[in-house]
Amino acid sequence: MPRTDQLVGTRARLLAAARDEFAAHGMGGARVGRIAEQAGVSKERIYGYFGSKEKLFAAVISEALTEHAELLGPLSGDPAEYAGRIYDLHRRNPQLLRLMMWEALYYDGGGLPNERARTARYRDMVTTLSEALGAESDSEAASTLLALIGLAILPTAFPQITRLILGPATRANHGEGTGENNGEGTDEDADLRAHIVQLAHRMVSS
Repeated sequence: MPRTDQLVGTRARLLAAARDEFAAHGMGGARVGRIAEQAGVSKERIYGYFGSKEKLFAAVISEALTEHAELLGPLSGDPAEYAGRIYDLHRRNPQLLRLMMWEALYYDGGGLPNERARTARYRDMVTTLSEALGAESDSEAASTLLALIGLAILPTAFPQITRLILGPATRANHGEGTGENNGEGTDEDADLRAHIVQLAHRMVSS
């Protein structure tokens, strides 16, 4: 009988391999055989651990979004600077954003993996922002939070639009393929980040 640490190690390898595969191809294009081969196990192991490709996708998304929340941290301090932190996180971790975009395409308005906990996390952020801004209502703060996130992630989510508008020198997404970049930005990146924070300041102070 396999030891517990062996089981944990196999599951971790499957999740890592699946994360690469889903980030590159999405739910529809991902192949269980490629995931198994990269993890060094049989396809039957995947079904034994997760039951189906859909459940494996949900597990990958849940893990990635938990990591996303941990890397970003709670909304604290200047809300405009928080937009800068969001920009930095997605520029340095393009794979996380790709997984979120594939999730949006696959579930298309339906129930999301770990939705209740994720909703509660955002609700806490809305409450914190509402208190920081002295907002008249949580709904106003919620709309502001959504706008701040959109402002911060658009350059990385749509690098082609960024390039078409700002020119090829600005590379909001340094990752090759679906991998992570080394976090070294250009002067143009720094200028764009500063502009995002400046716009966020105007947004929250208006």
